[in-house]
Amino acid sequence: MAELSTVARPYAEALAQVARETGTWDAWSETLGLLAAVCADAQVDALIRNPSVPDARVVELVQGVMAGKSVSGADNLVQILAENDRLTLLPQIAVQFETARAAAAGTLEARITSAYPLEEAQVAALCARLEARYQRKVAASHDVDASLIGGVVIQIGDEVMDASVRGKLADMRVALKD
Repeated sequence: MAELSTVARPYAEALAQVARETGTWDAWSETLGLLAAVCADAQVDALIRNPSVPDARVVELVQGVMAGKSVSGADNLVQILAENDRLTLLPQIAVQFETARAAAAGTLEARITSAYPLEEAQVAALCARLEARYQRKVAASHDVDASLIGGVVIQIGDEVMDASVRGKLADMRVALKD
Protein backbone atom coordinates (compact mmCIF):
# COMPACT_ATOMS: atom_id res chain seq x y z
CA MET A 1 0.00 0.00 0.00
CA ALA A 2 2.80 2.41 0.87
CA GLU A 3 4.38 1.78 -2.51
CA LEU A 4 1.19 2.74 -4.35
CA SER A 5 0.92 5.96 -2.39
CA THR A 6 4.56 6.76 -3.11
CA VAL A 7 4.06 6.30 -6.85
CA ALA A 8 0.74 8.21 -6.83
CA ARG A 9 2.07 11.17 -4.82
CA PRO A 10 3.84 13.09 -7.66
CA TYR A 11 0.71 12.92 -9.82
CA ALA A 12 -1.51 14.12 -6.98
CA GLU A 13 0.90 16.94 -6.12
CA ALA A 14 1.08 18.06 -9.74
CA LEU A 15 -2.71 18.08 -10.01
CA ALA A 16 -2.97 19.99 -6.74
CA GLN A 17 -0.55 22.59 -8.09
CA VAL A 18 -2.64 22.96 -11.27
CA ALA A 19 -5.83 23.24 -9.22
CA ARG A 20 -4.24 25.84 -6.95
CA GLU A 21 -2.95 27.94 -9.85
CA THR A 22 -6.19 27.80 -11.84
CA GLY A 23 -8.67 27.79 -8.96
CA THR A 24 -10.24 24.55 -10.14
CA TRP A 25 -10.18 22.50 -6.93
CA ASP A 26 -13.84 21.51 -7.18
CA ALA A 27 -13.67 20.59 -10.86
CA TRP A 28 -10.55 18.46 -10.41
CA SER A 29 -11.99 16.84 -7.31
CA GLU A 30 -15.12 15.80 -9.18
CA THR A 31 -13.16 14.65 -12.23
CA LEU A 32 -10.71 12.58 -10.20
CA GLY A 33 -13.58 11.00 -8.29
CA LEU A 34 -15.24 9.98 -11.53
CA LEU A 35 -11.99 8.76 -13.09
CA ALA A 36 -11.22 6.72 -9.98
CA ALA A 37 -14.68 5.16 -10.09
CA VAL A 38 -14.36 4.35 -13.80
CA CYS A 39 -10.92 2.78 -13.40
CA ALA A 40 -11.98 0.86 -10.28
CA ASP A 41 -14.80 -0.84 -12.21
CA ALA A 42 -13.98 -4.54 -12.55
CA GLN A 43 -14.41 -4.66 -16.34
CA VAL A 44 -12.40 -1.49 -16.97
CA ASP A 45 -9.72 -2.66 -14.53
CA ALA A 46 -9.47 -5.96 -16.42
CA LEU A 47 -8.96 -4.04 -19.68
CA ILE A 48 -6.35 -1.78 -18.12
CA ARG A 49 -4.40 -4.76 -16.80
CA ASN A 50 -4.70 -6.77 -20.03
CA PRO A 51 -1.36 -6.44 -21.85
CA SER A 52 -2.95 -7.35 -25.20
CA VAL A 53 -5.22 -4.27 -25.12
CA PRO A 54 -3.35 -1.25 -26.53
CA ASP A 55 -3.01 1.84 -24.34
CA ALA A 56 -4.76 3.90 -27.02
CA ARG A 57 -7.86 1.70 -26.74
CA VAL A 58 -7.96 2.01 -22.95
CA VAL A 59 -7.51 5.80 -23.18
CA GLU A 60 -10.27 6.00 -25.78
CA LEU A 61 -12.60 3.99 -23.53
CA VAL A 62 -11.93 6.05 -20.39
CA GLN A 63 -12.16 9.35 -22.28
CA GLY A 64 -15.38 8.18 -23.90
CA VAL A 65 -16.95 7.44 -20.53
CA MET A 66 -15.77 10.81 -19.20
CA ALA A 67 -16.85 12.83 -22.27
CA GLY A 68 -18.31 16.14 -21.14
CA LYS A 69 -17.84 15.31 -17.46
CA SER A 70 -14.22 16.23 -16.92
CA VAL A 71 -12.13 19.34 -16.40
CA SER A 72 -9.76 20.63 -19.05
CA GLY A 73 -6.54 18.64 -18.86
CA ALA A 74 -8.13 15.40 -17.68
CA ASP A 75 -7.68 13.81 -21.10
CA ASN A 76 -3.94 14.54 -20.91
CA LEU A 77 -3.81 13.01 -17.44
CA VAL A 78 -5.47 9.82 -18.67
CA GLN A 79 -3.07 9.66 -21.62
CA ILE A 80 0.02 10.11 -19.42
CA LEU A 81 -1.15 7.57 -16.86
CA ALA A 82 -1.93 5.02 -19.57
CA GLU A 83 1.45 5.48 -21.27
CA ASN A 84 3.18 4.87 -17.94
CA ASP A 85 0.95 1.94 -16.91
CA ARG A 86 -0.42 3.99 -14.01
CA LEU A 87 -4.18 4.12 -14.64
CA THR A 88 -4.74 1.74 -11.74
CA LEU A 89 -3.35 4.47 -9.45
CA LEU A 90 -6.29 6.81 -10.06
CA PRO A 91 -8.13 5.91 -6.83
CA GLN A 92 -4.96 6.58 -4.81
CA ILE A 93 -4.26 9.79 -6.76
CA ALA A 94 -7.80 10.97 -5.99
CA VAL A 95 -7.34 10.28 -2.26
CA GLN A 96 -4.04 12.15 -2.14
CA PHE A 97 -5.50 15.02 -4.16
CA GLU A 98 -8.32 15.35 -1.61
CA THR A 99 -5.75 15.43 1.18
CA ALA A 100 -3.87 18.23 -0.61
CA ARG A 101 -7.14 20.05 -1.18
CA ALA A 102 -8.02 19.86 2.50
CA ALA A 103 -4.53 21.05 3.45
CA ALA A 104 -4.86 24.01 1.09
CA ALA A 105 -8.14 24.87 2.79
CA GLY A 106 -6.47 24.55 6.20
CA THR A 107 -8.43 21.42 7.06
CA LEU A 108 -7.19 18.02 8.14
CA GLU A 109 -9.06 14.94 6.98
CA ALA A 110 -9.56 12.46 9.81
CA ARG A 111 -10.97 8.96 9.52
CA ILE A 112 -12.47 7.75 12.77
CA THR A 113 -13.16 4.03 13.05
CA SER A 114 -14.97 2.78 16.13
CA ALA A 115 -16.22 -0.57 17.34
CA TYR A 116 -19.75 0.81 17.68
CA PRO A 117 -21.61 3.69 16.00
CA LEU A 118 -20.73 7.04 17.57
CA GLU A 119 -23.22 9.79 18.23
CA GLU A 120 -22.68 13.16 16.58
CA ALA A 121 -21.70 14.68 19.91
CA GLN A 122 -18.98 12.05 20.38
CA VAL A 123 -17.56 12.66 16.91
CA ALA A 124 -17.69 16.42 17.54
CA ALA A 125 -15.82 15.97 20.84
CA LEU A 126 -13.12 13.90 19.13
CA CYS A 127 -12.83 16.53 16.39
CA ALA A 128 -12.51 19.30 18.99
CA ARG A 129 -9.63 17.45 20.67
CA LEU A 130 -7.93 16.84 17.33
CA GLU A 131 -8.36 20.51 16.36
CA ALA A 132 -6.74 21.55 19.65
CA ARG A 133 -3.86 19.14 19.07
CA TYR A 134 -3.19 20.06 15.43
CA GLN A 135 -4.29 23.72 15.55
CA ARG A 136 -6.30 23.22 12.36
CA LYS A 137 -9.88 22.54 11.39
CA VAL A 138 -10.67 18.81 11.23
CA ALA A 139 -13.18 17.20 8.88
CA ALA A 140 -13.96 13.69 10.03
CA SER A 141 -15.55 10.67 8.46
CA HIS A 142 -16.76 7.86 10.69
CA ASP A 143 -16.72 4.11 10.05
CA VAL A 144 -17.71 1.18 12.24
CA ASP A 145 -15.55 -1.93 12.54
CA ALA A 146 -16.77 -4.42 15.13
CA SER A 147 -13.43 -6.26 15.06
CA LEU A 148 -11.94 -3.40 17.09
CA ILE A 149 -13.90 -4.85 20.06
CA GLY A 150 -13.96 -1.41 21.71
CA GLY A 151 -12.39 2.04 21.43
CA VAL A 152 -11.42 3.96 18.30
CA VAL A 153 -8.72 4.21 15.65
CA ILE A 154 -8.10 7.66 14.21
CA GLN A 155 -6.16 8.15 11.00
CA ILE A 156 -4.95 11.56 9.86
CA GLY A 157 -2.77 11.31 6.79
CA ASP A 158 -0.02 8.79 7.53
CA GLU A 159 -0.51 9.03 11.30
CA VAL A 160 -2.64 6.39 13.03
CA MET A 161 -3.74 6.68 16.66
CA ASP A 162 -4.96 3.30 17.85
CA ALA A 163 -6.96 3.40 21.08
CA SER A 164 -8.86 0.21 20.34
CA VAL A 165 -9.12 -2.92 22.46
CA ARG A 166 -7.82 -4.95 19.51
CA GLY A 167 -4.74 -2.70 19.36
CA LYS A 168 -4.12 -2.95 23.10
CA LEU A 169 -4.42 -6.75 22.93
CA ALA A 170 -1.91 -6.85 20.08
CA ASP A 171 0.48 -4.69 22.15
CA MET A 172 0.07 -7.03 25.11
CA ARG A 173 0.74 -10.08 22.92
CA VAL A 174 4.01 -8.54 21.71
CA ALA A 175 5.02 -7.57 25.25
CA LEU A 176 4.33 -11.05 26.59
CA LYS A 177 6.40 -12.70 23.86
CA ASP A 178 9.51 -10.70 24.79
